[in-house]
Amino acid sequence: MPSSFSITDTGRKRKMNQDYVFTSDIPVGSLSSLYIVADGMGGHNAGDYASRFTVDYVSSKAGHAVDGDPARVLKEAIQEANRELRAIAAKNPAMFGMGTTFVAAVVKDNRLLAANVGDSRLYILHEPAGIRQVTVDHSLVEEMVRAGKLDRKEARLVPDRNIITRAVGAEDDLEVDLFREELSEGDLLLLCSDGLTTMLEDEDIARIVFSFRSLEKAADRLVYAANMAGGKDNISAILVNPFDTGSCSGIPDSGLL
Repeated sequence: MPSSFSITDTGRKRKMNQDYVFTSDIPVGSLSSLYIVADGMGGHNAGDYASRFTVDYVSSKAGHAVDGDPARVLKEAIQEANRELRAIAAKNPAMFGMGTTFVAAVVKDNRLLAANVGDSRLYILHEPAGIRQVTVDHSLVEEMVRAGKLDRKEARLVPDRNIITRAVGAEDDLEVDLFREELSEGDLLLLCSDGLTTMLEDEDIARIVFSFRSLEKAADRLVYAANMAGGKDNISAILVNPFDTGSCSGIPDSGLL
């Protein structure tokens, strides 16, 4: 059974936390486990509502699903949440334009299923290989990188790097990206909002995680480091050990400590 630890923080510049997280190491309906990070957008309380509503809707829908195909369950639940969120926004002018990013993971044995909308991310970390981003950002900057107009280093400095091109609640017909990976002993998963990744380089994230044997301590230090780097946005992270053997540490011993 996997083990996990989640954390969310308002950051140093924002007055409200519009991120929302969900973790379940045990089955949620036909899903063997479920981990979600959502980063809401919209004025007043709309972003907070959008992220919370979408996470609660998807986790509830998945919990009652009878279909045994995890990919179909997850994708259809996200798309249905999108339709419901747009219907709510259409009836309430104060919520017009609200939406949320959404990244989710399901772990079963050595298999990972991930779903993504927006620029919240899922990474696989493994010592000593490092860190690898699994999801692909739906953002203006990512499109420029893929078109060869920017390199990765330049992309971090672009003022409009937080403009996303896809979000739950933003369009009637929502496209959800799905990713499947085989996991190896020693792999860790990180799901996070862009409040973490805009403050810290991927290599810094990996270094911090590998410096601790506890998922909780590693996650706490990630948030601390992001805040020390400026904390310009809400910060959320979920660390998952897919192969927890029941030890109290949660992170495989890398021999670093």
